[in-house]
Amino acid sequence: MANEFKVTINGEGHFFPTPQTLHEVILSLNLEPERVAVELNRAIVKRPLWDSTPVEAGAELEIVQFVGGG
Repeated sequence: MANEFKVTINGEGHFFPTPQTLHEVILSLNLEPERVAVELNRAIVKRPLWDSTPVEAGAELEIVQFVGGG
């Protein structure tokens, strides 16, 4: 795990290779980017910024997934 770093996502630890952008993290979790909202270190990050937002070791992410239904 020398080239990996830990990120907390919704309270659970996950390991990722470095470096990662927020968009890369979302895709690696097999989430559909258009169906989630993301908070990074207690700040909401707008979708247009995901490709340029780095996720660093120790980061805390909260990801909310929108689900349709009736």
